[in-house]
Order: sequence, then structure tokens, then C-alpha cells
Amino acid sequence: MKIILAQQNYHIGNFEHNTQKIIEGIAAAKAQGADLVVFSELCVCGYPPRDFLEFEDFIAQCYHAIDMIKAHTHDIAVLVGSPARNPQREGKDLFNAAWFLHEGEVKQVVHKTLLPTYDVFDEYRYFEPSYEWNIIPFKGKKLAVTICEDIWNLGDNPLYRICPMDMLMAQQPDVMINLSASPFDYDHDEDRKEIIRANVLKYKLPMYYCNTVGSQTEIVFDGGSLIFDAAGNVAKVLPYFTEAMGGMDLEDLLSKGEAPAEMVTFTPLTELMFEHNINRIYDALVLGIRDYFSKMGFKKAILGSSGGIDSAVTLAIACDALGSENVRAVLMPSPYSTEHSVDDAVALSKNLDNPYDIIRINDIYESFLTTLEPYFKGLPFNVAEENTQSRIRGNLLMGLSNKFGYILLNTSNKSELSTGYGTLYGDMAGGLSVLGDVYKMQVYALARYINRDKEIIPVNIIDKAPSAELRPNQKDSDSLPDYAVLDRLLYQYIERRQGPKEIIAQGFDSALVSRALKMVNTNEYKRNQFCPIIRVSSKAFGVGRRIPIVGKYLS
Repeated sequence: MKIILAQQNYHIGNFEHNTQKIIEGIAAAKAQGADLVVFSELCVCGYPPRDFLEFEDFIAQCYHAIDMIKAHTHDIAVLVGSPARNPQREGKDLFNAAWFLHEGEVKQVVHKTLLPTYDVFDEYRYFEPSYEWNIIPFKGKKLAVTICEDIWNLGDNPLYRICPMDMLMAQQPDVMINLSASPFDYDHDEDRKEIIRANVLKYKLPMYYCNTVGSQTEIVFDGGSLIFDAAGNVAKVLPYFTEAMGGMDLEDLLSKGEAPAEMVTFTPLTELMFEHNINRIYDALVLGIRDYFSKMGFKKAILGSSGGIDSAVTLAIACDALGSENVRAVLMPSPYSTEHSVDDAVALSKNLDNPYDIIRINDIYESFLTTLEPYFKGLPFNVAEENTQSRIRGNLLMGLSNKFGYILLNTSNKSELSTGYGTLYGDMAGGLSVLGDVYKMQVYALARYINRDKEIIPVNIIDKAPSAELRPNQKDSDSLPDYAVLDRLLYQYIERRQGPKEIIAQGFDSALVSRALKMVNTNEYKRNQFCPIIRVSSKAFGVGRRIPIVGKYLS
């Protein structure tokens, strides 16, 4: 029995596109002599569909797509993911399901048991967990089919009270097949491999694991679908961040050979490693931009280019994702901008060959100050004058965006968003945040990665001290701790959810910890108004982190 995995990029709610892609995948699998082709979780409608699942018309279109797909299964079996209606009056109206199609019919429907309701996942909001478990008989073999989270309950502290594979083992299956939509984060790939290996070793069965690929707003799926033999060896890995198909004959995986010579035990990061998987972070950000634009029907991007590291890295990634000709950089020097910053930004755009403009904001800024002078009542220069410059730039960028149909890319990094070091409706404006889940020191690592073969980002941008340049001789260090220390501290609080005592015990200064955590919590109101952020970490700001705006804890 030859089983092929179809790792594809879907578009939520685009049933015509998804269905055609699946049908093309079936044809390609037939051409490769496959007996069974496996697609990913909720591939028919795209993942995560969220509240679209509450529309009966949306579910009806899922069923119509299944009808179209099953017509192509007369000489091949197909496993696809799609919602299924719950025939019982009790419980939720839908199941998250894997549909087994063969001979032009729906032969069997498998329901997902373990419904993740944490971080970016909210499946129990929509789906009923499975209450029965049955293998799928096919070509003299018994298939144990599970869906994503169903294989993730093997740790020392299980999140759920049941393992679906424990229930299926009573029926003596020959192989495990998992349809998945497992998001990327820079510490997740090895974790995923070891979870699959743990299942293989526990149940002594090979596994075919099909993951989706592509970006859905803030969530990036990295693909990397896997096939393991019965001894726990990786037999095949599909590429990351791109569509692919690949498979193997089941007979080649069933022999109980030797287990891997070196068993790898996955250990999550306990501290932020600035260079860790930086190539994968880069690829995820490129895919995140590219899919956001293509799936939304956008063509061109615009951003403010300051000569600083954040806008430089954002510009370079955007040019890779969209093509340099489709990314417009706007340099907007103020009275406090240094000429070397302008020169650096110009040099960057020349290296990237993207269009750029220089719009000096001195006169606009003076006009604002003149208008506000009677109302500022002679009070000293402070953040009001600084933020005025930032908001002028935001207005100019949005004006150009509206006039020419650009989408504004935000250039703020995670360190700034964490501490509130940004101006609402100014540098926090944008339609998509590229670096909002990337700490400042990781931004520098991305710059070095971008320059790995030749100098694209001018070295001066990388070497100079970071500054917002909103007042004379300003440096980020005037307002924020050293980023190398701050980022590691923030990682402990945000990604690892460590409290102040635990963080101080790691050697961080107690006053710094108190100050930093207060900045994070008191600036939640800013982040609540921020644009979608491409997620690359295990805990990003946005849909996966739900913190009260009005709260006293650590603030």
C-alpha cells in the first residue's frame, strides 16, 4: 500500500480554490501510483476557520466540497479534513473530522477527540470531542486515523484525560495516520518530531503525519510533514514553508528494525537564544507577508524607512516576499534625524533596488508646534513633541497608502511592543506587523542572516546604537535597559510565564524585573489596538495572549 502526503497551502473560506487544489493533489497522487493520499486538518475550509463555523452556509459549502472531491476517488482512497455535523442534539453542533473517501463514496468519518483551547487554538468553542473510536479497514490493513492534537497527550503532565490511540489499539491497527495543522514557532519543530516518535515507540506502529503549510493572517504553518517507520526512525521529511507531496510504501515501514542509535529528548528553550533557528524565522516572516498579501488580494507595500535596524530588516524581508519593485520606502527625516541615518536608508534601498522617497517633515512639524503652542502653555519639551513627529509620519504613510493602494507594513519589534516604546497612530500604525514577535536582539540576528552572502543592509545600520531620533542625541538606552538583558528577561515573562520571583532567582536585578514587568502590563492597552502580528514564537502578542487591559497584577 503506497500512502502519499499532500502538504498544501489553503485559503480559509475559499472553497473553489481549496477544492481544486485537493483534486489536483489527488490526480498527482494517482500519477505516483498511490493507493491512499492524505491531506491536512480542515483542508476543505482552511484552518483556523474560527467563527465562520457558526454559519450554516459555510458548513453547507464544506459538504458540497466533499461531494466534489469524492467523485475523484474511484481508483484511489483519500483522507481530507473538514467539519462534520453532529447528529446528536446534545453537545456542540460540529466535529472536527477526517473524511475517508473511496470509490466515489464517504466510507467513514473520524472525529477529533482532543480539542486544543489554548494560545491560538479555540476548538472547544466550536467542536464536540469524539466519543467513539474505530479503525478504518483498507486493502487488508487497519488504519488508525487521528487529527493533530490527538497525538499530543503523552507528556508527563497530560492536558487531557484520554489518548485516542489507546482506544484504537484495541482494534490492532497496522499504521497511524495524522492529519494536522500545527503552527510554526522557532522552538516547535524538534518538539513535533519527538512527539511523533514517542507515539511510534509507544504503539510500535509507523506513522504518516501530514501538516499544512502557509500563513493565515498571524499564524504560519511550516509544513515539514513526516513519515516514521515502526522503529522510530524518520523515513521521510517534506520541505518546510513550501507545498510538496511525498510518500512511501507501508510495507517498507513495518519492519521492526533497530531504534535510532541516539534518541533525542526534546528540551524546550529555557532562555532566549538570539540566533536560534534564525533561518526558519526568516522563512516564516517571508511566507507570512507573501500569503497575507496574496490571499487578501493586495499587491504593494509601503513602510517608513528610518535608517534604523527594524525598518531595514522589515524592508529586506518584504522585498524578498513581494519583489523589490512592489515595496515603497518613505524616508521622513525630522529636525532630529541625522544625515547618516538618511544616507543609510538610501543606501539600503539602492542595494535592494526598491522605490523610495524622501519627505522631510520639518515644516509640518513646526506647523503642529505653532498650532499647539497656545495649548501647551510653555511646558517643557517632552514625549508630546516626540510623538507628534511619529504621528506626522504615520499620517503621511497612510495618505500614500490610501492614494495608491499600498498596505502599510509596521516595523515595531517585540521588545518595543512589550515595553510600550511606540506611538499609537504613529510608528504603531500598519496593516500587518512583520517584527512584532521578534525581539530586538533577534532583529540584529536577522540582519546578519540577510547579509550572510553579501552586504544588503549597510553595516552602519547594524553597528550604530539604536535611536528613535525624536530629540537631540536620543538613544533607546535612555528609556530602556540594554536589549541583550531586557530581551532575555521579557522572554522569561512572556514566553515562559515566569513570575518576578522566578525571574529574579535567575540572576536578574530585582528593580529591573519590577520595572520591566510593570511596563509590559501597563501597555496592554496599546497592544490591544495594534495590527496583526506574524507569529514566530511560542507566545506572541495578539490572539494567543489574552491579558486584561484593566488589571493590577504587577502594574
